[in-house]
Amino acid sequence: MVDTVQDKAVVVTGAGGGIGAALARRFAAEGARVVVNDLDAAKAEAVAAEIDGIAVPGDASEIVDHARVALGGHIDIYCANAGLASGGTEAADEQIWADAWDVNVMAHVRAARALLPGWLERGEGRFVSTVSAAGLLTMVGAAPYSVTKHGAYAFAEWLSLTYRHRGIKVHAICPQGVRTDMLTAAGSAGELVLAPTAIEPEDVADALFDGIEEGRFLILPHPAVADYYGARAAAPDRWLDNMNHIQQKWEAAQ
Repeated sequence: MVDTVQDKAVVVTGAGGGIGAALARRFAAEGARVVVNDLDAAKAEAVAAEIDGIAVPGDASEIVDHARVALGGHIDIYCANAGLASGGTEAADEQIWADAWDVNVMAHVRAARALLPGWLERGEGRFVSTVSAAGLLTMVGAAPYSVTKHGAYAFAEWLSLTYRHRGIKVHAICPQGVRTDMLTAAGSAGELVLAPTAIEPEDVADALFDGIEEGRFLILPHPAVADYYGARAAAPDRWLDNMNHIQQKWEAAQ
């Protein structure tokens, strides 16, 4: 059992299914009190009932105060997991870009804005950001998703470097393919790039808890992502050439 989670008050957004539901179940199994958030109220309530948690449905950007009340006055751990897998190129509609930015980045900013005053006063708090390997690398066929996930990673990194000496712990989870509805929504690009090495949502939860025990910021449920990330930094043109070959392969299959 993870001692740092026992009896903690936890919020998981986008927890009606997929990674969020797996995180909610794991936190509950480890003895935490869990708020399950999702835009789909029925899904949130179903997961909450399963784990003896509390359903707080609604927009992830606006639920911190409601969740705090539901948990008895404070939040110890906040999992910013809700996300949009927005595909398209630079030509994607302005609203698609705006929605991706709002959900994948600004929801995290708004949550941190609401949580940090109390956490800094107490000298402790834990912010878990579900990013994606796309936030470290990129994803073919999904400019809005790739760009905003880079933003989500950058914000998590900034939180960690700014507040770690004041007791704030931050984790950025960056999986590749995970067998969820989001993978299905990725279509042919997801089938080509992500599906061959896809893992289960529970594997992501396991990776997070390993990272919590070890005090790690960067959580990589697919360890190979560390090699890709290193290659991207060390030889960006070679990495871009390799990614462009994948892009061409995807285009040829359309």
